[in-house]
Amino acid sequence: MKLITINTHSLEEPDYERKLHQFAAVIQAERPEVLAMQEVNQSAAAACMEESGLSGFVRSPGFTGSIRQDNHGARLAELLREKGVSYAWTWVPAKLGYGKYDEGLAVFSSQPVCQVDSFRISRCDDYENWKTRRVLGIKTREGWFYTVHMGWWEDEEEPFEELWERLEEHLKARKKEAPVWLMGDFNSPDSISGQGYDLVRRSGWQDTYHMAEKRDQGITVSSEIDGWRDRGADQKTSHKLQPAGMRIDYIWCSKMIPVKSSCVICNGIHDPVVSDHFGVMVQL
Repeated sequence: MKLITINTHSLEEPDYERKLHQFAAVIQAERPEVLAMQEVNQSAAAACMEESGLSGFVRSPGFTGSIRQDNHGARLAELLREKGVSYAWTWVPAKLGYGKYDEGLAVFSSQPVCQVDSFRISRCDDYENWKTRRVLGIKTREGWFYTVHMGWWEDEEEPFEELWERLEEHLKARKKEAPVWLMGDFNSPDSISGQGYDLVRRSGWQDTYHMAEKRDQGITVSSEIDGWRDRGADQKTSHKLQPAGMRIDYIWCSKMIPVKSSCVICNGIHDPVVSDHFGVMVQL
């Protein structure tokens, strides 16, 4: 089984059209069983799509809104369908991003989706507040797969530790019934001890990067990006971009499981750069 996660930056990414097609080519070539994405946007003012025309779309319980014509997930699914690659997929918006996007999360699966799960982990439930955070997951015959976009350790309004506690509480029962995978942007470098990365590991989650028989350097962010750009000037934070970059995007599993390889993709070495984050791919 092959898994991929990436923070897509989607509609906000420069030269978006070219990068969308490049990413579709990557997915066509790699054929992951599960693809987890964050910052999967659509223009809040764009026209709505007819749901009957959405190939493979599975609506999440509680999501009563519309898929719009420039929805990044819908466009990716259609490009893949045109290439002969079919996925079941789901998407939910979490908040208003950049003042103009329905910013959401998406999960694609090559296997039938048995169940969809979506829930809020932030204190805030204000759609216009960028700190509102949700988690989206699907269940297949292989287990539960969640796409996650966490906040920062030092955030006074939405601290990482509280977000994590809510996430853990929701998944407590899930972990008893099947393997659970957390895939996404955790905004917590593994190079900083005593913060988010260590908290996740102490909670019993297994980092597939360290379980992999073969792995690369793991760097998923190599330049200053949105949300990190001003952090080096803040004397209260230890989150600063390291010269070699940061590993902040992960694939975690609730159980120890054999992992053949873990590699960074879409980094200009392994496939073209398509986002301000690189992707992570593991093969089990």
